[in-house]
Amino acid sequence: MTPVHFSFTSAFTLGLMGLAFNRMHLLSALLCLEGMMLSLFIALALWALQFESTGFSSTPMLLLAFSACEASTGLALLVATARTHGTDHLQNLNLLQC
Repeated sequence: MTPVHFSFTSAFTLGLMGLAFNRMHLLSALLCLEGMMLSLFIALALWALQFESTGFSSTPMLLLAFSACEASTGLALLVATARTHGTDHLQNLNLLQC
């Protein structure tokens, strides 16, 4: 395993572990998701450069577009949750109360 491959794998794994174990605030969960998407974007960009094919060059940009949509949706949910519940704690959110 090359050091570059190890660094992107460890960045994705740390983001996944942060998402799984540190579920106190919605903002920290969104930051962990963004870290995971950033590591995936850089890994896909390097993968496309390694193959030197035009077919793979659009894949990182497509992932980046989905990541931007995910971030905007997450921030909209964060603002709506903070306005209705007064906090962004995930303990206060319950889907059965909707």
